[in-house]
Amino acid sequence: MAEPHLIAGAEAEQSAIAEEFAYFGDWTERYQYLIDLGRKLPPYPQELKTDERMVTGCQSMVWLDATGDARRLDFRATSDSSIVSGLIALLLRVYSGRSAAEILATEPHFIDAIGLARHLSPTRSNGLAAMLARIKQYARAAAG
Repeated sequence: MAEPHLIAGAEAEQSAIAEEFAYFGDWTERYQYLIDLGRKLPPYPQELKTDERMVTGCQSMVWLDATGDARRLDFRATSDSSIVSGLIALLLRVYSGRSAAEILATEPHFIDAIGLARHLSPTRSNGLAAMLARIKQYARAAAG
């Protein structure tokens, strides 16, 4: 059986993320939830930790890789930061397993919906933007 988040569209997944974060009363709990999400990321192969896969613009170390084609792109990523790993988990839920066209058409509304933009440091916000830009770059390349 497919993972539930791969069945629903990217917009539905963003709504689900917003609902999950609404359960938590404060940002201490939300940060803990982000860290927990990051801990659940699948292991990232050591041999993929290359300069080409490193996302520049992040304060922490982030590697992001894509496989697939215009019909479906699957992303893998990891970070040396717990909170950034949680951000990666959210991005992968929204964008991984989608067509290049859907990835390019999907703006990350969940970032504002859960209040993330207001609660990240400027360097983490820049890193999030850099990861999103890399995902879109992979999608543009796949779309041709």
